[in-house]
Amino acid sequence: MIRPQLTADGRAVHLADDRPELLLDDLATAYAADPETVGALLAHLAERVDSRDAALCPLTPEHIRAMRAAEADAAREALLDELPAGAPEHIFSPREAVALADALTARAHLAAKETRA
Repeated sequence: MIRPQLTADGRAVHLADDRPELLLDDLATAYAADPETVGALLAHLAERVDSRDAALCPLTPEHIRAMRAAEADAAREALLDELPAGAPEHIFSPREAVALADALTARAHLAAKETRA
């Protein structure tokens, strides 16, 4: 899945190459280099994710859900900071981002049309 995000200044679109095999390779490399730190960060992330998932109960107040989601995001960012090179990034200007979105939409439309035929 493509996960576009705005850059910090809001003037471009950022696409991270987040294919699982690349992330797993980087994670394995980081763990081999410093198993104690990366292991602790993974355990912390797991706790935050479990906490966030528990907060998804319909009875949990919205501010608690938001706080636990933010904690999970922060734990994930700390772990990603430990990865050696980080995932490759692609930055697109607004015009390029719209052109890419149009091209992807056209391809999806064509694929759906071919599937129905």
